[in-house]
Amino acid sequence: MIPPVPLVEIVRSGLREGVHHASVVVIDPDGAPLLTRGDATAPMYPRSSLKPAQAAGMLRCGLELPSADLALAAASHSGEQDHVAGVSEMLERFSLTEDDLRCPPDLPLGQAARRGVSQERRITMNCSGKHAAMLATCVINGWSTADYLDPKHPLQVAIADAVVDLAGEPLANTAIDGCGAPLFAISLTGLARVFQRLVTTPVGQAMHEHPWLVSGTGREDVRLMSAAPGLISKIGAEGVFAFALPDGRAAAIKIADGGDRARLPIAVGILSALGVTGLDDLAEEPVYGGGHPVGSVRLIPNALD
Repeated sequence: MIPPVPLVEIVRSGLREGVHHASVVVIDPDGAPLLTRGDATAPMYPRSSLKPAQAAGMLRCGLELPSADLALAAASHSGEQDHVAGVSEMLERFSLTEDDLRCPPDLPLGQAARRGVSQERRITMNCSGKHAAMLATCVINGWSTADYLDPKHPLQVAIADAVVDLAGEPLANTAIDGCGAPLFAISLTGLARVFQRLVTTPVGQAMHEHPWLVSGTGREDVRLMSAAPGLISKIGAEGVFAFALPDGRAAAIKIADGGDRARLPIAVGILSALGVTGLDDLAEEPVYGGGHPVGSVRLIPNALD
């Protein structure tokens, strides 16, 4: 196994305080590697970065959704008012209720949305859009809804097949994600292929048209998709990030220690190397001391050269 490499540094008051190691792959429109750091072929769990592929699998099962709902199906939303309203409307359209969701109850993911909220609910859990779309797919196909998360359920079998097709490789393992849905292990290269193949499809178009629905106020995906025309991106837990440009160039990132704050500096570094401009404001994440910025989380100079 090729070890991850140091790519991001944490600098506080002029002194390097820590380093994040990561593995990265960038592929060209033909799928050939443009850049590799660390191991791009080892199995890994994409976590929520796989949601666009799961949404594509549902479309292959005959699900039809408006663009905004399709964005929610691929989302890790913040649980803000319009996120919850959108999921609720999707459920109602298919004669479903919040009680049909099998994702665990949770408080909203977004800090602002959590204020004043004391009760955990399934619909405010960040994966509720995906689960609502899964239930809708079951309804239109006449499949049972109570066990829709079972890996042997027709829905999950079809989604697994779609992931294999989009990733261009077999599944290395099947696990259970934090939301209770099956989670499929593939390589970083496979994940980059997924985004490459989705960027110009209805799923990709919905994500780029509705980046706020995919994420939420101030979060990585909405910031990046709003700044880069045609780009789609999706974060995943444990330091995963994947994105694709409309010309078919795509990348996938895995931070070795799961440090989410290292994702955006690497993504911006890659995009800058690919000639995408206008992202300078996203290149560094602030480090605070006493409530004021005293440093930054940033790409190590020349780390991607």
